[in-house]
Amino acid sequence: MSTKPISLNSQQIRLLAVLALINFVNFAARQAVVPLIPLLRDYFRPTDAQLGWLQAGLLVVLAVGSIPFGFLADRFSRKAIIGIGIFFWSAASFAGGLVSTFSLFLIARALVGLGEAAYAPAAQSMISGGFPQERRAFAQAIFASGMLLGGACGGALGGIIGAHYGWKYVLFVVAFAGILPGLAVWGMEEPPRGPRSEVVPIRRLLSVPAFVAMIAAGICITFSTVSLNSWGVDFAKNYKDFSLREASVSLSLITLFSLVLGVLVGGYVADRLHRMFAYGRIIAAIVAFLLAAPFLLLAIQSEEKSTVLLGLFVAAFFMSWYHGPVTAVLHDMMPRRAHATSIGVYMFATQLLGGLGPPVVGKISDLQDLQLGLQIAVAVMVCGALLMFLVIHFIRRDGLRHPILDAFRAEPGD
Repeated sequence: MSTKPISLNSQQIRLLAVLALINFVNFAARQAVVPLIPLLRDYFRPTDAQLGWLQAGLLVVLAVGSIPFGFLADRFSRKAIIGIGIFFWSAASFAGGLVSTFSLFLIARALVGLGEAAYAPAAQSMISGGFPQERRAFAQAIFASGMLLGGACGGALGGIIGAHYGWKYVLFVVAFAGILPGLAVWGMEEPPRGPRSEVVPIRRLLSVPAFVAMIAAGICITFSTVSLNSWGVDFAKNYKDFSLREASVSLSLITLFSLVLGVLVGGYVADRLHRMFAYGRIIAAIVAFLLAAPFLLLAIQSEEKSTVLLGLFVAAFFMSWYHGPVTAVLHDMMPRRAHATSIGVYMFATQLLGGLGPPVVGKISDLQDLQLGLQIAVAVMVCGALLMFLVIHFIRRDGLRHPILDAFRAEPGD
């Protein structure tokens, strides 16, 4: 494969900028609720298991919506699908600030997941269509950096506004923040893709062993990461003697620097390894998760605030290597007309099953303690990393592009 660096043209820069902005605002709306958990506990009086469903319910809706929206994005205007997603998450965020019972709040937060279900497969399909195969991991990493920045800013915003003005105002702010990306999406140009006649049936996608193994690994990784994200601020406040503002701002700053740096480094390293091995991007993800695990355990078990933050910083840096390579690998396996559908199927399985992590960890917290629940989440993450060795096995056996999909490939780069 060529090692010559490829510069970005103005259309590619504009595409990445708009889609990263959309990712930023969506994840700010999602993560702004995380530091509000202590306030919601006082207001609604739920158990920790019920609070765990705040993220799990969102992920279940995201999972259910991912396949139909991915199916539509491979057949119709991806810009229109993204616009629908922005409307859903903004309206649901605003509605969450108006409810008076925990059940209605859960429903409103769950509907935020329809936003990501609509825009994520379509956006990632547009990125892979707009960039050559050898730069896909880095391009997807830039898109993911919007998610990580948005999550960090949303977490900090939720902690600061929630502590001063109450949790309802946090939701109103993130709802109105959706206006800007909603306007920006209509100025995008859609990259080319294969003819509609070459759309791939889902059953054919699930006949690719490497794709199924990626899904199995992704379920474990999602279980772990959403559990750690959902309970991190509450754990720091109740177990490590942080104040609510201190925990939300400190963890958000760690996210801001370590995750964004990590996702860009991970995308670059993954693309470099891809030039040497067809499964090089998988190697980058495996190594990163195995390096992150001991630092996560250090942060969970340490009593010193500085050690907790250092462990989280290093762990987050390595964990974020996953975001660029995973989408690039999935798209490398698939023809262009299956890019959005494959992401939809992947998100359906990983978010539906992996999304059960927060309530499971919350139930462990109710029965034992939250520290044990988070340690189990780390162990599940390691299992996910080990499952990726199966992906390498199948790619070595069948090739990166499985022969069963050859009939659907219109071009050599598909």
